[in-house]
Amino acid sequence: MNEQINERLSGLRDSCGAVASAVLTRDGLVIAADVPPGTFVETFAIMCATMLGAAVTSNNELKRGVPERITVEGNDTKTYILATGKKTLAVAVTDGASDDNKVFEQLKAIGSLINQ
Repeated sequence: MNEQINERLSGLRDSCGAVASAVLTRDGLVIAADVPPGTFVETFAIMCATMLGAAVTSNNELKRGVPERITVEGNDTKTYILATGKKTLAVAVTDGASDDNKVFEQLKAIGSLINQ
């Protein structure tokens, strides 16, 4: 299964212009990752998990539903974080011109591999 996940993550480079992608636990542990050399993948993972965790906490305080996905936009980058199960999430970082729906669709497909 990890081989399939790794192939899908690296495939995000061609299909969505991803510069980094990963599958993580909600605690920030790396299950699989495709990141540029020199990236501290553990730091990347824990910060992505923290962003989703912060959104869950803030929604709980407002008595709102649990967020399923987050998009963080910068000048030249978009970061997509998708909850793919009770214990996992999938992340992709792309250039700013990516199609949000396409990225989330592909992350969802990767998530379905994890939760088989």
